Amino acid sequence: MLPKPNFFVGKVPVYGDLILAPMAGFSDLPYRSICRSLGSSMSYTEFVNVDELSKGRNGSPRARQKLCYQVNERPVVFQIYGHDVDRIVSVAQNLQDLGPDIIDINMGCYVKKIAERGAGAGMLRNPNIIAHLMERLVKTLDIPVTAKIRLGWDDNSRNYMEVARALADHGASLVAVHGRTRSQAYSGEADWDAIAEIKQSLSVPVVGNGDVRTVTDIDNIKAHTGCDAVMIGRAVIGNPWILQRRDRQEVTLPDRMELVRRHLALNLKFYGVEKGLVLFRKHVARYIEDTPARVRKIRVPLLTCERVSDFENLLCSLGSEVNEPVGLSV
Repeated sequence: MLPKPNFFVGKVPVYGDLILAPMAGFSDLPYRSICRSLGSSMSYTEFVNVDELSKGRNGSPRARQKLCYQVNERPVVFQIYGHDVDRIVSVAQNLQDLGPDIIDINMGCYVKKIAERGAGAGMLRNPNIIAHLMERLVKTLDIPVTAKIRLGWDDNSRNYMEVARALADHGASLVAVHGRTRSQAYSGEADWDAIAEIKQSLSVPVVGNGDVRTVTDIDNIKAHTGCDAVMIGRAVIGNPWILQRRDRQEVTLPDRMELVRRHLALNLKFYGVEKGLVLFRKHVARYIEDTPARVRKIRVPLLTCERVSDFENLLCSLGSEVNEPVGLSV
């Protein structure tokens, strides 16, 4: 007998209250698979530019690769962004054929080249466009549509209530909120009061995001805001165990090394040997933070080795306590 869902996104049940945030360069299929197995209750893809998905017949190979997923990741959320309403709607309609459970519109990316073109957080300056976009998407698609927002463009335009209501009133099935403005990026403190205000005003699920680094933070943001779930981004990098409600210092060295091997194996399978090893370097650097000196001393060799066998030999050099067999056969 299945447990009771924590909440629904439209008719899609969600079991759990912790979610890996969509992050460019990190929330790819290998890492989502790791995080889903450790407790992330939904799988958001990296955000994908609708312009890239409009190239050729099926979009650029790189864009399409970001949307690859496994069935056991469900519910799967495709996150897309753009500034042209017609193109967003057209691309979203085509993406339905790939079988996602949910389409999410990124309205929170603060990066200048994206936001100043009116995409990502740039959309927050135009609540009327947001309302129009959401209404069209909901009428066009057969699956739920959601959005991830920030509190506004800057401190002089904290229009989060207007944006949140525009989304919910025009059919959004969930709103995820990062408690900072676009101009803050990740500086200052996340405003949990604002997230609570949104939660109290909407009837759809609200996901809280921002300044969640520990298990205590998870409990605190839920108690403070009443949010239906907590989305965690930067704090998951190198510590996906937080999705099991385990703080970094509680994770043993053997557990870390086992996951290093498991994650690398997934990367090699998905990207191929050469690219998979290179892309894994940023992960291993974070996995071995705050480890004993004997582990940190091999950091540079791990980040520069070009062969999987060399990588494995470096791990084996740490001694028998971290040398559990994990099936790295490439």
